[in-house]
Amino acid sequence: MTSRFTSTPTRRTVVKAAAATAVVAAPLVAGATAAAADPAAAPAFLHGVASGDPLPDGILLWTRVTPAPDAVPGSGKGQDTEVSWEIAEDKAFARIVAQGRTTATAASDHTVKADVRGLRPATAYWYRFAAGTALSPVGRTLTAPATDAAAANVRFGVVSCSNWESGYFSAYRHLAARSDLDAVLHLGDYIYEYASGAYPEAKYVVRQHEPAHEILNLADYRTRHGKYKTDADLQAMHHAHPVIAIWDDHEFANDAWSGGAENHTPGTEGDWAARVSAAKQAYFEWMPVRPSIAGTTYRRIRYGKLADLHLLDLRSFRSQQASVGSGKVDDPERTITGRAQLDWLKSGLSASNAAWQLVGTSVMISPVAFGALPAELTAPLAELLGLPKEGIAINVDQWDGYTDDRRELLGHLVDNGIKNTVFLTGDIHMAWANDVPVKAGTYPLSKSAGTEFVVTSVTSDNLDEMLHVAPHTVSLVAAAAIKAANRHVKWVDMDSHGYGVLDVDAQRSQMDYYVVSDKRKQDATSSWTRSYRTLNGSQKAERVYSPVV
Repeated sequence: MTSRFTSTPTRRTVVKAAAATAVVAAPLVAGATAAAADPAAAPAFLHGVASGDPLPDGILLWTRVTPAPDAVPGSGKGQDTEVSWEIAEDKAFARIVAQGRTTATAASDHTVKADVRGLRPATAYWYRFAAGTALSPVGRTLTAPATDAAAANVRFGVVSCSNWESGYFSAYRHLAARSDLDAVLHLGDYIYEYASGAYPEAKYVVRQHEPAHEILNLADYRTRHGKYKTDADLQAMHHAHPVIAIWDDHEFANDAWSGGAENHTPGTEGDWAARVSAAKQAYFEWMPVRPSIAGTTYRRIRYGKLADLHLLDLRSFRSQQASVGSGKVDDPERTITGRAQLDWLKSGLSASNAAWQLVGTSVMISPVAFGALPAELTAPLAELLGLPKEGIAINVDQWDGYTDDRRELLGHLVDNGIKNTVFLTGDIHMAWANDVPVKAGTYPLSKSAGTEFVVTSVTSDNLDEMLHVAPHTVSLVAAAAIKAANRHVKWVDMDSHGYGVLDVDAQRSQMDYYVVSDKRKQDATSSWTRSYRTLNGSQKAERVYSPVV
């Protein structure tokens, strides 16, 4: 990166820590020698450290302490354990700026959070925890620029869909190795809820998760989160960068909606509300995320005057998915956002004075349909037959299944002259670069309301893998058909796994797409494959022939 945020305060800032109940009198190095001499001593930090939700003056710190060998995640075992933390301006912790203590208890699965405030904007910090003689790994984090700062640029790693049993998390390792990121944006499906061998099939499992059965209750969700955070590549990503995360369905169950899920059977798997409550509790215990409005993940994070990041929760309030081919997708009584969240998003977009509006949406907003005729020409027939007016949706779990919410949102963008809206998306295990048309059937003669960059999965199976055929056997034909029927789709890659890097400055927002060589290998390499950008004011995606350096 050619330029970074800078901050030159004239004196040291006095810091406060909202989560601290007392002040640590000395640096945490006292326990390091003892811990090194007896690495088996309890307590221990076996799940790494993490930071998240950066603010101009603060950051959320996270860890999990194991107070005794049998106090594993989800066990409910282990005594209350005092945990100290400190944050410094340097990796050697010679310039400590905040420190405190809290208590890890079985009630929170021995996870710990410290919401540190009073820090300097756009500044790198290092942090660590201690419990008894044990010292945690050191993490590095970065605060956001000041609210009204004219930030030169911001750069995010962008990931989604990391299924433990499908492969190794090499994408996280490659993001951890980068020193130019302000944060990593995780767009959902951080964990998967399935039983071992359910997805993928047992014969294709690369490594087995825990517990082996489908996760249903609080102990199960805690155990699964704990297993994920033993992964060395995942830990490395968290140690290197703050993470800004939202959830999608697999943090709960496949195709979740407000009253149930495709992968939930009330008669044998209990009450859906109880399952959701357990999943959300475990999520907020194990993730460096601040609970937001109504205990969800929809919230807003600002990066100076350059960008507002609007993060959505598209599972807690949505109506049940309609059947494929059903005209119910157009029903104005059905919603993917819920009324309150959609109003919050619209008002935030209207009120923002940032150059770019980045919307983190866990499922794709661009319409994707098949059909021999443009949707506008088939509208009368669609109305008679009760079919979707925008064409036959092929994925009703996306915004395609909730067309009235999409119509209202895109109409709001156009009617209010809101430009430079970029939707950032995961979920479908493919990489896409799209314009977001107001009327797909007449595009490109009609308007584009923004652009959408979709990142592929970290490991979760793509189309050819799900069909168990060689790469490109089906995907190239499917991609060609999608592009032919959807003229706003500039590019789609159905075969790769990897991550994106989004770079934003005053002139453009550019997504660089990277792929890993083989998700089934721990030492998989990474390479750049494509880049697309949208220029300030253009509302359209265009190909770029080199990544940002």
